[in-house]
Amino acid sequence: MVEDGKTAAKTVEEQPTTTFQPKNGADVVVSALIRQGVKTVFAYPGGYSIPLHQAFTRQADRVRVILPRQEQGGGFAAQGYARSTGSPGVCMTTSGPGATNLITTIADAKLDSIPVIFITGQVVRSVIGTDAFQEVPMTELCRSITKHHYLVTDERDLPRIIKEAFHIATTGRPGPVLIDIPRDVQLAPVASDIDFDPPMNLPGYSAVLPEVTEDKIAQLVAMIRAAKKPVIYAGGGIISANASEALTAFVRNTGIPITTTLMGLGAYPDDDPLGLHFPGMHGAVAANYAINEADLLLAMGVRFDDRVTGKVEKFAAHGKVVHIDVDPSEIAKIKQPNLGIAANILGVLEQLCRANIRPEADLSAWHQRIAEWKKADPFSYHQVDGWITSQLAIDTLWKLTKNRDDVIISTGVGQHQMWAAQFYHVRRPRTWLSSLGFGTMGFGLPGAIGAKVGNPNAMVIDIDGDGSFQMNIQEMATCTCEKIPMKVLLLNNQHLGMVVQWEDRFYGRNRAHTYLGPIDRPEWRGQGDGLGPKDRYPDFVEIAHGYGWDARSIAQIDELEPALHAMLNAKNSFLLDVAVPYNEYVLPMIPPGGTIENLIRN
Repeated sequence: MVEDGKTAAKTVEEQPTTTFQPKNGADVVVSALIRQGVKTVFAYPGGYSIPLHQAFTRQADRVRVILPRQEQGGGFAAQGYARSTGSPGVCMTTSGPGATNLITTIADAKLDSIPVIFITGQVVRSVIGTDAFQEVPMTELCRSITKHHYLVTDERDLPRIIKEAFHIATTGRPGPVLIDIPRDVQLAPVASDIDFDPPMNLPGYSAVLPEVTEDKIAQLVAMIRAAKKPVIYAGGGIISANASEALTAFVRNTGIPITTTLMGLGAYPDDDPLGLHFPGMHGAVAANYAINEADLLLAMGVRFDDRVTGKVEKFAAHGKVVHIDVDPSEIAKIKQPNLGIAANILGVLEQLCRANIRPEADLSAWHQRIAEWKKADPFSYHQVDGWITSQLAIDTLWKLTKNRDDVIISTGVGQHQMWAAQFYHVRRPRTWLSSLGFGTMGFGLPGAIGAKVGNPNAMVIDIDGDGSFQMNIQEMATCTCEKIPMKVLLLNNQHLGMVVQWEDRFYGRNRAHTYLGPIDRPEWRGQGDGLGPKDRYPDFVEIAHGYGWDARSIAQIDELEPALHAMLNAKNSFLLDVAVPYNEYVLPMIPPGGTIENLIRN
């Protein structure tokens, strides 16, 4: 992935000074966060983080603390804030189960390279290692799923550690940093002359990469000029680096077609004529075919994920590969490139744009070939008479909102996630939020909450499935109590749809605990056409009303557009529960001569 200084936390010198005088370690933590530009923290209190919460109340005019209803909700909200704003998110919990409830969100942030500062309370120093009440070794548990982690043993280290944490999280390849703070460190008195701008102590860590050598730039330029069928394969690193404008300029200047990964959606408008949409298992036929036939693949800010490559030896096997990434460890980790460049992708793109580099060959035949693939095999779906399919619901939502520039889409994980990627065309960076590397069900609603907090004037819509939505349904209360108006398009098929799809493909259609309705009500199972009855379980409308939301449930196609208008125009949080078939499949788009089996590496 890649990094750009624009996304890093503001320096201490840029922050306003404060006359507040910290009295203890907890006050130091809050003051240090303020000096890093933090205005919002998602935090759930407990016995070993009470001093931190008390300290936040002493500076409540400077930092908003949002109370999620479960720690995982707070972690994903902090992610949604970071993903949509480019600034690091901050989440805080107590020790023990409060801290372990964060582990999934920490791993999720690590795989998707999201800068989040996770702060956890810890038992007092004197009982660490004794299995004290609610003690858990968070730094040990999170060693492999954080970019860095700290156990604070001296309150005098707090300003330095917090400064370092933000620097590490936002530079180089972004990622999560954990700070575990014992309760007695939080309560320890501090000197009145505490230094809030101490020098950092990070031996071995440097976010500054060597300048790209003239030789490598010359190789890159020569490869671009010689290409006759080039393709750009761009990922989330483009968005992390704030390099979308430079990428767009490069594409328009060179005429090179571009496919973006799911993490890279929005880096380039996916409905543009040069856009190929996303590649891989559920990606566009044109994207997979183009990669397969390309004589030059320019991989920028990507990590060659298995859901894109399938069998690595068969991926982009007919051409040369250039891999540009800020993380040197990603170069040749999965796919051996002909040219590897460890660099900030923004700088490389700006250099190429200034030099006006483009292929010497006429690309019109290549463009025509791609246009034929796109026409022959677009993302499509069939219509079931009178009934609403998930694809139709998402496509209709896109058509109703495509002329707006204030929409941010969050998703849960499952079939609806893939359909949202296929049929909701993302045109701008940081407007598509989804758990992709870890694939965590329950991301959608809390992720949307964080996006709405970070972008209060945006229309934030969570496209979710009934299975995924129930993983963090309690965060509906957060929306109401914290006055965070939200939209949820709930595609309700009463099943774990993606698992059902795999059961049908690989396990002889044997249902193994993928039906979400009451087991003593077999008539609730979808029969025949699989559409199921109207009275689905649970009653999401009643649940929404209980949480103070507006809500509506629909099942017929003529209800869809009016209901979507009602959702979009609602001032209050609004849930639209849409009955959809459970036997619809996300179509796998297989490269020439391939099968779904050889698309999957593991």
